[in-house]
Amino acid sequence: MSEERTTRVEDPDGATHTTTTVVHDDAPRSGGSGWVIALVLLIAVVAAIWFFTQQSGAEVAKDNAVANAASEVGEAANQVGDAAQNAADDLGTE
Repeated sequence: MSEERTTRVEDPDGATHTTTTVVHDDAPRSGGSGWVIALVLLIAVVAAIWFFTQQSGAEVAKDNAVANAASEVGEAANQVGDAAQNAADDLGTE
């Protein structure tokens, strides 16, 4: 609620001065939209963090799979090398 106060002052020489003051009893309120926007942003941040942690987990799994495959290829190459060495040794003893 607001109230308008008008003050009229008259000088001894007859001049009149008028002052009007508007007084508001209650503070202006904002709607609830600020809280809604903050809540939506918080949910978006939490979702983004979850998404990126899931993605990094997939990257780690992929990296581990590549490392395991490389290790298996290395082991297979060693076996081939050992077989070739054994074959060469067998040929040299005959």
